[in-house]
Formats: sequence, C-alpha cells, structure tokens
Amino acid sequence: MKAPDLLELAVRNLRESVLRNSLTTLGIGVGVASLVAMVSLGIGLQQNTTRRLERSGLFDTVMVTRADAGGFGPRRRNASTAENQRVLDDNARRDFAALPGVLEAVPDIRTVAQIRYGDKPHRAMVAAVPMSAHDREAFENLQGSFFSSGSAGEAILQKSFAEELLNLSPEPADESEAGKPSPELQPLLGKELVMSYAARLSAPKAGSAQIASGASHSPATSQEASAPANSTDAELNPLLAAFSVAPETRTLRIVGILTADPDAVRGVGRARVFVPQDFAEGLQLMLPSDLGSDAAAGERTYLEISVRLRHPEDVPRVEESIRRMGFNAFSILDASRSVQTAFRIFDIFLAVFGSLALAVASLGIVNTLVMAILERRREIGILKALGASDMDVKLLFFVEAGAMGVVGGVLGVAMGWTIGKIINIGVNFYLHRQNVPPQTLWLVPWWLVFLAVGFSIFVSFVSGLYPAARAAKLDPVRALRYE
Repeated sequence: MKAPDLLELAVRNLRESVLRNSLTTLGIGVGVASLVAMVSLGIGLQQNTTRRLERSGLFDTVMVTRADAGGFGPRRRNASTAENQRVLDDNARRDFAALPGVLEAVPDIRTVAQIRYGDKPHRAMVAAVPMSAHDREAFENLQGSFFSSGSAGEAILQKSFAEELLNLSPEPADESEAGKPSPELQPLLGKELVMSYAARLSAPKAGSAQIASGASHSPATSQEASAPANSTDAELNPLLAAFSVAPETRTLRIVGILTADPDAVRGVGRARVFVPQDFAEGLQLMLPSDLGSDAAAGERTYLEISVRLRHPEDVPRVEESIRRMGFNAFSILDASRSVQTAFRIFDIFLAVFGSLALAVASLGIVNTLVMAILERRREIGILKALGASDMDVKLLFFVEAGAMGVVGGVLGVAMGWTIGKIINIGVNFYLHRQNVPPQTLWLVPWWLVFLAVGFSIFVSFVSGLYPAARAAKLDPVRALRYE
C-alpha cells in the first residue's frame, strides 16, 4: 500500500469517531503538558539559581591561597615542605594573570581601620573592590553610584554601617523594605569620612628601623635585653629589615550605599566599607599577611588572590594550572557540583512523575484502537481480501496512533508552556507586591519541546503495538462475515 493511500485511510478513520479520538488525543496532550510543566519547573529553578550565582561573580572566579594555608580545596602533595612552597605575592599574581582565559588577578586587601564621621570614631573592616565588580548582583540596587575610577578616594558603605553613622536603627520598619534604598541614608552621599589606618612603609636604614605605633620607642623585652650589644634591630627581627609601620589618614568621599551584601561568604571577615582596588593598593595598607615570615623578603604577600576568568568553563583548567604552581585553588564550581547533581536528580523525579499522566494517556490510545478494530473488522477483511498484507494493516494502525501522538504532543507542549507562563505571571505579580525582583520559575527550552513531542510519538507507537498486531491477525473470511 502506498504511503499517500495509507495516510488518507488513517485520516478518514480518525474523522469517523471524532469525539472518541479527540478525547484520546486530549488525554495525550494533558500527559505531555504535565511532563513539560514539571520538567520546565526544574529547569527554571536550576537556571534561576545558576544565573544568580553567575551574576554574583563566583562562578567565573578561582580563589587562590598558599598550599599550607588550610582552608578550602584540595592540597598538593608534598606541599608541606617549606622549600617547595611558593609565596603568594605580586610575582605569583602576575603568573596567574598571564594564564590563558584569565581577565584579572585581584589580591584580597582588607584591614581594620578607624573611620571618623563628624566627631565620632568607628572601627570597621575596609576592603578593596575592583572596578569589574560594577556588574555584580550586589551592586544592582546601589543607592548612589559606583566608584568613578579605580584610583578615586571614594567609599561605598554597607547599609548597616551607614545606619550606624547616622545613629539609625539597623532593623527595617518593614521586612519588604529590607532590600530597597533608604531615604534616611540619602544625606550621607557626598559627605566625607576620615580613615585612619596602619601603613606599611619601605624598609628604613639598618640600625634605625622601628615600628611606629604612636610612640617613638617601646620598652625592650627580656630577649632583646639579653641580645649581644652589637646586634642590630634587623638581626633581632627580620621583619624590621623589610618594612616599618606608621599611622596614616586619608579622606574618603561617600558615593554609594549597599543594600545587599557582596561579602556574605566571609563571615567575621566581612567588610563594612569598600574602596577602589587601585586606590587601596596605593595606600600600602598593613595586611595580616605582612606579619608572616615571608614578609621579610620585602615583597608584598597576600592571604588570598581572586582570579577572574572570561568564561566559567575555563575554571577547571585554570584551577589545575594554579595547583601545579604550588598553590591551593578553589572555585564555587567545586561546591556547586553537588548542587547540580541534586538538580539533575530533582529533574529526573519531576520527569518521572510527569510521565505518569502520559502513561495513563497511552492506555487511552490502546483502548481507542482496540475499539476501532471491533468496529472496523469488515473494513480490515476487505483490505486483506484486496491484497493488503499484514504489514499494511499494522502500518495503518501505527499511522493512526502516531497521528494522535503528534497532535497530542503539540497540544501538550502548548498547554504546558501556557501553564508555566500563567504561573510565572502570577508569581511575579506576588513578588512585585512584596518588592522582590521578578523571577523565572518555569522555563521551556527548545530541546524540551522537541523531546516532549518525540516522547509523545514514541509512547503512541508503543501503545499501538498491541492493537496493530491484533488487527493484522484477523482472518479475512471471518472478518467479512462479522456483523
């Protein structure tokens, strides 16, 4: 039997029982809609989570520490020997920046300073922020503006610290106002702060080195008193030969107030005042890493350097390159692998539960085609008497089942997409009333559309196996006698 004749017969047979075939097709559509709606929910939640993490600047960043610094990430073997350890200094920073795919290598510069606003001093953690952080999610709802340049003497304050400067209550009056700019803090913008900090100065001449801490001299310790008379300060303390420390002050202009926290993962090291990265490096702030033995070499050392990449897919390669240099490297992708696995398992469960409705719809296809066999026994007998083979009869029922699968699949995708769209609109309407940014909870990618329609056709063909085989086995003589 030719394909056009086969298709014409199948369409004619489907038209004869419009209501029954339409209900069967609708059942397939509902099953496909259930599958699409559930899987698209999992995809939407995963994409929403991934997008927020990417905009936070964590997915494309590798955090680097010394191999013996503990912390996170796998350590290199044999990294505990001091002679094999590299120092995390500016030389290492330049090596990181030279790796393929790296945009910048930014050292973590943060220190405790005294911030004076008006006549009242405050102690706060001050941290440096690169200009590339302008596009991060934490600075989206910035009250005021971002830094005008990387070397500007400007400051961005945490909202809680800004409230402290104005003696305001840190608790928002309404929970829905927690992430919004506060009109009470607007007077701070453009005002000046005075930051007092400890500055690391270049090495003084031998014999005159001392740490300036507000007093020109400090009492000698018992160890210093017992030292030989001809011993110099540098011999007693190698750090004194590398640098000295002196108090400094700088004036900062407040340009912005953060409503979100870009440093939430740092715990007790969380900063309350942010300054431009280049400006902070020019201040020569005294860092905790300067108190280590490596500081005696004269080079600036850091506790951590953040390596930012052009593409998140380059993270594993850059991580491995940094580990081969003798450092400890970690990225949020390492921690997110378990989250991605959990999302995949979640998607599988959603797909399984969504497929249950499609499995029920497949029983409707079997029932419809079996009923069609009983009603069309004479027709089948005539076809076989005219020379139609068993395969022709099977193909006829397969085409009918496939047609219901195609129509039901397309209808189901449209229904699933509509359901997701309506729920997205409803959820975002509610979030808008709660002053929360809109979210995309349901997402239907193109591959899900083709997969759903293809799965619907596959289920329809499988459901047509038994009816097609039963129709092909009919005896044409008995079929022609059937009333």
